[in-house]
Amino acid sequence: MASLFNRIARLANSPQGRRAIQQAKQFANDPRRRQQAKDAVEKVRRQLANRRRGH
Repeated sequence: MASLFNRIARLANSPQGRRAIQQAKQFANDPRRRQQAKDAVEKVRRQLANRRRGH
């Protein structure tokens, strides 16, 4: 597992990783994208609840 975390740390410190982090921050601040994320989480929760009930 340590190598996985090392890889993630290296990516985060690379120029490509920094661009990805910056883009993720911009998306997180966009109200429309935030609502899309909330909707997606709620959809997954409903699907999991339906599976537990045997539907």
